[in-house]
Amino acid sequence: MSKVRKAVYAGTFDPITSGHLNIIQRGSQVFDELIVAIAKDNYKHNLFNLEERTALVEASVADMENVRVVPFSGLLVDFCIEQGAGAIVRGLRVTSDFDHEFQMALMNRKLKPELDTVFFVSDSDNLFVSSSIVKSVAELGGHVEDLVPPVVAEAMKKKYAEQKKA
Repeated sequence: MSKVRKAVYAGTFDPITSGHLNIIQRGSQVFDELIVAIAKDNYKHNLFNLEERTALVEASVADMENVRVVPFSGLLVDFCIEQGAGAIVRGLRVTSDFDHEFQMALMNRKLKPELDTVFFVSDSDNLFVSSSIVKSVAELGGHVEDLVPPVVAEAMKKKYAEQKKA
């Protein structure tokens, strides 16, 4: 009997971007199952609430058969163990990402030595793409349709229009 290789890719995904999708797509080719974990406890000012972020990610990965989307709270390592995952997937864009992600990987390893962290380097088209930058551009009326899935671009337009009315 072969062992199922399961991994978790966690984040705020506020919103999910083309960079996130690239990591999800590539991770789904390496692992038998990839769980996209939407962090409830992220200590950020979010544009979308947890339910909205979960729905947007689900819509964005609907065509990926071995990808599941699950909201979570608490320590990522505990969630990984609960889900039966053996690895955490992380994306790297620039060297400053590496510094932070390396520290987190070491802490996660200290907390749960049975979990490995697997890093995927961003493709060159997405090196500059971050949720924060996408939100800033969209809020000011800029074009983000090539940086996020269509469902997300539409949701952002609606959300910023609602905020302007308030």
